[in-house]
Amino acid sequence: MDAESFKKEFLPYHRKLYCIAYKLLENAADAEDLVQEAYLKLWDKREGLTIISNPEAFSVTLVKNMCFDLLRSGKYTLNKQSVELTEVHNISPADDFEAKDEARQVKHIIAHLPVQQQKVVTLRDVKGCSYEEIEQVTGLNATNVRVLLSRARKKIREEFNKWSNYESRRN
Repeated sequence: MDAESFKKEFLPYHRKLYCIAYKLLENAADAEDLVQEAYLKLWDKREGLTIISNPEAFSVTLVKNMCFDLLRSGKYTLNKQSVELTEVHNISPADDFEAKDEARQVKHIIAHLPVQQQKVVTLRDVKGCSYEEIEQVTGLNATNVRVLLSRARKKIREEFNKWSNYESRRN
């Protein structure tokens, strides 16, 4: 496969690959680096890629697996980029403050969960990963993932309700 064929075959998927990497890694620079590494891997194997019937699916699988390997390695720490809430409706400053306060409290509760529960709830509820993807990243089976997720959600709900009741009595 020559350079021109490679560009036509794989470069149109750059945006999609970047979005997948960003969703899993939560860091723009790391996502871009990983996509570039993926393209290097594809380029190194370009002679064998002519038999690939679906280059998009192949590329997506490669990027996902590279992300999972990186997350699983333990050397990678998520450098979370905070996303501020944007004004969608006319929200009063008091309501906006309350929503941010509640979000801050939920993050605090998640941060105090056991490590496995933190991972599972973050991957599922924050990043939107499928159960299969969570299994790949954590090495847990489907039953364990569902149990950990259920326990984490229950604990978050309980702690948030305690905090919420305390806040309402305080005001």
